[in-house]
Amino acid sequence: MAEFVHLRLHTEYSLIDSVVRVPELVDAVAAAGMHAVAVTDQNNLFRHGEFYKAALARGVKPIIGVDLLVREAGERVQPSRLTLLCQSQVGYGNITRLVTRAYLEGQQKGTPCVDRSWLTHDTVDGLIARILRDGR
Repeated sequence: MAEFVHLRLHTEYSLIDSVVRVPELVDAVAAAGMHAVAVTDQNNLFRHGEFYKAALARGVKPIIGVDLLVREAGERVQPSRLTLLCQSQVGYGNITRLVTRAYLEGQQKGTPCVDRSWLTHDTVDGLIARILRDGR
């Protein structure tokens, strides 16, 4: 039987939709015998340092990720949600640059967004991606 690994989980730093705290998350994952878990907070990496250290201390592999909003230039439709997971150090560097750029250049009504054109071969190197439509 395959082992379950949660690859899309928000903490209290996804300010709109979660109240999960990192210490309690890591304790629950370790108690359930899970060997890894991903934190993919919405549009931020604020809690990843604490998550990384806490997970390693409990013998759980931390997977760093983020849920970003991606918009197409000139489109009037709502942005799509894109979940990105780091596969390597290169991926971590790319994910931090995309999140930073979303805050500095991509604000849309106060919400950081990534323009689809920013997602190139170089900017997604080392990342695993999944596009979520309609919140699924």
